[in-house]
Amino acid sequence: MTARERPYIIGLTGSIGMGKSTVAQMFVDEEVPLFDADAAVHQLQGPGGALVEAIEGLFPGSTSSEGVDRQKLGAAVLGNPEALQQLERLIHPAVGEMRLAFIEKHRDRPMILFDIPLLFEKSGAEGVDHIVVVSAGDHDQRARVLARPGMTEERFEQIKALQMPDAEKRKRADSVIDTSLPHAETRRQVQKLVQKLKASLA
Repeated sequence: MTARERPYIIGLTGSIGMGKSTVAQMFVDEEVPLFDADAAVHQLQGPGGALVEAIEGLFPGSTSSEGVDRQKLGAAVLGNPEALQQLERLIHPAVGEMRLAFIEKHRDRPMILFDIPLLFEKSGAEGVDHIVVVSAGDHDQRARVLARPGMTEERFEQIKALQMPDAEKRKRADSVIDTSLPHAETRRQVQKLVQKLKASLA
């Protein structure tokens, strides 16, 4: 499918605690259809999910009638690159198929949004027309993440270490949405970007 046969694809990314989910919803409010990669994985691993049986085969005891137990699966792959690669070889093609189906479903729309948490880290930038990075100051990021249930300074630092630094993401972005500002101002940034992109596609 060439770029002309499909909608313009916006890739949305940002480090933990930057407000990516909030910004994604703002795009939805502007009638830009959203494909959420994390939600797709949850669907594949949830009750009756397409990958539950295969994951149980690879990691016995990691699933139940409720689907994949994310804590047990996490423990099975944590610190084990080979096991993580096995899991990714299952998940990535399945998510890719769901993404293609989403593109096909919305092929008549001018643009669509892909929410891809590790867009730079996992080469998700391929096939994306415009990269939007959601960013905030260090203080805001830390305060938001440490307010999450069960989060610790140590865990926060571990997660940050796996992600490309925010400054580097900003450099690679086509657009940056700042969520350190008041909510209404962040929304105005999203509205302005959507209008600008629609105008360029017209």
